[in-house]
Amino acid sequence: MSELRIGLIGYGEVGRIFTAGLRDKAAWTGAWDLKFADPAARDDALAHAAAAGVVACESAAALCAQADLVISAVTASNTLAVAEAAAPHIRPGSVFLDLNSASPGTKQKAAALIGAAGAHYVEAGVMTSVPPYGIRVPMLLGGAHAARLLPVLRDLGLDAKVASEQLGIASATKMCRSVMIKGLEALVLESYTTARHYGVEDAMIATLQETFPGIDWTRQGAYFFSRVAQHGKRRAEEMREVANTVREAGFEPFMAAAIAQKHDWMAAQARAGHFAGLDQNPPWQGYADRLLAARGSAANDDQA
Repeated sequence: MSELRIGLIGYGEVGRIFTAGLRDKAAWTGAWDLKFADPAARDDALAHAAAAGVVACESAAALCAQADLVISAVTASNTLAVAEAAAPHIRPGSVFLDLNSASPGTKQKAAALIGAAGAHYVEAGVMTSVPPYGIRVPMLLGGAHAARLLPVLRDLGLDAKVASEQLGIASATKMCRSVMIKGLEALVLESYTTARHYGVEDAMIATLQETFPGIDWTRQGAYFFSRVAQHGKRRAEEMREVANTVREAGFEPFMAAAIAQKHDWMAAQARAGHFAGLDQNPPWQGYADRLLAARGSAANDDQA
């Protein structure tokens, strides 16, 4: 077991997966999440942490006081806010590993805050969905301290490699990939549901299969629908950071902005309960039929 003391800021899906994977490899594993202070959400969150053997800290300050390695795993829109909250309390010489999907400019601002406090900032670009891989999810590291952190993370079981000593390269790689991946998700939602309306889904998917035979378009479609239905809000936040990345490059983010809107729309459908009662792993047609049935509802009107 490592003598490292690891604290996760963010105890959502990614935070829970990482604490579970790191708990037995570290001398101490703690977490802080805004849900811990929310009367409506705290009971479930604290119970989960207790059952998982994770110390639920009372604040970001309390976590930073204990941790040698602080890992930020929150939604994209909170990336800078977490750095701002941690910077006054993080211990000099400790490491702040930023897993969040944010633009190079956002990561550079976060790094400046952490660096000014005497701690070491390392960005990470998480290059695919975390759940299938756990802490072995492929990630790119960036920044002046990335190379020194790399062997530590590998000893903990993480699949990391250094992208660049230049801060922002790892994030730019992740963000540009997201244009493609989240864009493909948005395209599948729109294409498949519209094809279902016209009754041409079988013929349409057959042509995709012929053009791109390496992809199982029926199976992939089901996965895309389910992931966006579950995590559309988080994905939309990421795409707004992708849009910032495109702007920072000097271009208008037409596609990234539209993708964010589509993911937001799908999240609204989920919040409205349109997918309630579906089987655990439904085919994509189950989601599409619910979307078609919900046409004209308030959620559709608000987000269309």
